[in-house]
Amino acid sequence: MKTHIKLVIVAALAVAVIAAVAFKQKSNTRSASGNVTSGQIALTTAVSNASDNLATAAPPGTISTKLPKLLDLGADKCIPCKMMAPILEELKREYAGRLEVEFIDVWKNPEAGQRYGIQMIPTQIFYDAEGRERARHVGFIGKDDILAKFRELGVELTPK
Repeated sequence: MKTHIKLVIVAALAVAVIAAVAFKQKSNTRSASGNVTSGQIALTTAVSNASDNLATAAPPGTISTKLPKLLDLGADKCIPCKMMAPILEELKREYAGRLEVEFIDVWKNPEAGQRYGIQMIPTQIFYDAEGRERARHVGFIGKDDILAKFRELGVELTPK
């Protein structure tokens, strides 16, 4: 079988898995009134209103480092998530002490997926230094685009 056909098959399978996860999580994230919760996301980047009930970067009672944060919610076995892993590690190294980077596997920890209103993976949540959610992105995102998003949000990060 030719390589490009194999790639098309793998891509189709990845889309099917992501769609199945999104469908399952959508049916599990209804509020008591039957409405979709405010934490659910669209397939495009969405900037959250700071006055809404936003997820905080650190759980209550934890010590905050007062750093901007990138939270990536995905799965170890998800292809786009695997592609994100080295980027997240690079960001952790290059911006240590200036940016907090965290990964949560929502297949191993489905409660986190529900808590953050995740419908598709990977989803990246951008937080400011005060722990307020400022933006979300769904899907693979490169290092330069992550840094550009933080710049857009008024966070200028300089490497070591």
